[in-house]
Amino acid sequence: MVWGGISTRLGTPLYDVVGNLTGVRYQNEILQPLVVPALQAIGPRAILQDDNAPPHRSAAVNTFIQQVRVNRMLWPANSPDLNPI
Repeated sequence: MVWGGISTRLGTPLYDVVGNLTGVRYQNEILQPLVVPALQAIGPRAILQDDNAPPHRSAAVNTFIQQVRVNRMLWPANSPDLNPI
């Protein structure tokens, strides 16, 4: 799996996720080195939006997000399939 962040102002480097992504790995390998610096570069009104995947909602990630004061928007759970078959 490849992870990447995009915005209207910048993008993060792509990150090749090898193996299972846990909340701790998401925090240590993606949020700290890639996401937080990108959000800081955008400015205080930047918002992190994720897709409610279990690693994104772990207790470790929630605590980290609060500690670094990142604004977060939750993607709606059970959002409709945009490409129904």
